[in-house]
Amino acid sequence: MIPLNDLLLFALASLIMVLSPGPNMIYLISRSLSQGKKAGIISLFGVMCGFLFHILMVSFGLTAIFFAVPYAFVVVKFLGVGYLLYLAYNTVKSGNKIFDANQNLKSDKPLKLFNIGLLTNVLNPKMAVFYLSFFPQFIKPEYGSILSQSFQLGILQILISFSINFLIVISAAKMASWFSKKPIWLRIQKWFMASVLTGLAIKMAFAKAK
Repeated sequence: MIPLNDLLLFALASLIMVLSPGPNMIYLISRSLSQGKKAGIISLFGVMCGFLFHILMVSFGLTAIFFAVPYAFVVVKFLGVGYLLYLAYNTVKSGNKIFDANQNLKSDKPLKLFNIGLLTNVLNPKMAVFYLSFFPQFIKPEYGSILSQSFQLGILQILISFSINFLIVISAAKMASWFSKKPIWLRIQKWFMASVLTGLAIKMAFAKAK
């Protein structure tokens, strides 16, 4: 069982990640603006299933690796350090574009909305790489089953992501307007995000495996 303080730290990191404008947020706002809140919510369920797909793949993958290869846990941790630092660097180097959602998407049926949301996540290889780098920081063999710990983190991340994205969908118009009028938020956000990612990388680097 993962300790409560580690879960709270993971929850904070997950919250920061979901608040960072990216393809999922842009798609959900775009769909909500072009086709309404109902379409946005259907798309959101598709996106959440995409998260579930990556979490299942990473969870079983980590379990297989840790039991099959000696010291794999430590190796994956340090690969994660490099990836988190890479994410921090890319965050700082990214442009300061004003948030711009596409309001001219054609109307689609519910099943297609769901499928597009699902594929937005499933076909994004960066999501899998991020989870593979991020989860090992909070998973430790001494806490019990690697698989159960992965599911703990995955469920928590999905709950946080769904809650925030649901609020975004139901207030899409206000969100788009707010981002366009206050581009300074994107500059603040990217430096804050880079700092958090660097901090997590440092924490991962100095974590001692038992």
